[in-house]
Amino acid sequence: MKKITTSPPVAPTSNLSLRQLAAFRYELRRFLRFSEKAARSCGLTPQQHQLLLGIAGFTGRGCATISELAEFLQERHNAVVGLVQRAERGGLVRKDHGSSDHRFVRVYLLPKGEKILAKLSQLHQKEVQRFERGLLNAADVNVDAGGQAGEKLGLRGRNLAGVSPARKPPKPKEHG
Repeated sequence: MKKITTSPPVAPTSNLSLRQLAAFRYELRRFLRFSEKAARSCGLTPQQHQLLLGIAGFTGRGCATISELAEFLQERHNAVVGLVQRAERGGLVRKDHGSSDHRFVRVYLLPKGEKILAKLSQLHQKEVQRFERGLLNAADVNVDAGGQAGEKLGLRGRNLAGVSPARKPPKPKEHG
């Protein structure tokens, strides 16, 4: 006879935690929707906008390898290769193969890509501030009910517009 096993009981999630999570998810989705519409209004797909942003800002070098872009975009390497190729055909970026190893490819913005990214970045500044306020408001949901709402999300006193990534981008590998 087969023994039936059960999972240990899971502690119930408090209503406050669920409301905070829902409010956070709502604000995040509003920001992403804004960003998608802004990219399309500038003639880009949302993925192309993210690609330009990753090239210009992820590594701090003003360029990025395909592997770094795959990490930034959370996409597969070959999907990023295709995205870069389409952006290159659109005059947004250029690829530079390493001199000693042609598998090593750095991607740079071209003036057209820089101009569009600058416009999108300007459009996003006000929305980032609205997003930050929305997150702080989400953190304040029912503070009186436990006094720790803001601390639970780790948002108290944070300037989200100036927060750097939690971890540094990976160092470039010697393959593209």
